[in-house]
Amino acid sequence: MSVTSEATTVWNGSLTDGSGTVTFDSSHLGTFDVNWKARSEGSSTVTTPEELIAAAHASCFSMAFSHELTQNGTPPESVRCSAAVTFIPGTGITGSHLNVHASVPGLSQEDFDRIANAAKAGCPVSAALAGIEITLEATLA
Repeated sequence: MSVTSEATTVWNGSLTDGSGTVTFDSSHLGTFDVNWKARSEGSSTVTTPEELIAAAHASCFSMAFSHELTQNGTPPESVRCSAAVTFIPGTGITGSHLNVHASVPGLSQEDFDRIANAAKAGCPVSAALAGIEITLEATLA
């Protein structure tokens, strides 16, 4: 079974003076503003393609890590992951940094690190982002 997720962006105007919206069509979660100023300078009120990629990467890694831990016989009590995707105007997206904290009873730090790296490699979003550097900081609680 395959699943296709959809989103739509409507853009008006030039790159630097224009603006747009992105709508999550599949989930109907909402419509969010996007613009170049937020993308190139940052914003706490307007989203960016990089924030959307960060959300995808953090959620995908969390699922992959939970799966890998469960396959190891050490299912997690909790996994909290954030992703920071870096964009440089004129260069593009240069990296994604995953920062994960997980509570996994009975797991050694060595095994935790090994499984976290396997999840990073096996995460489908990581595979889609293969053209950029992906770093991982993993903390066992």
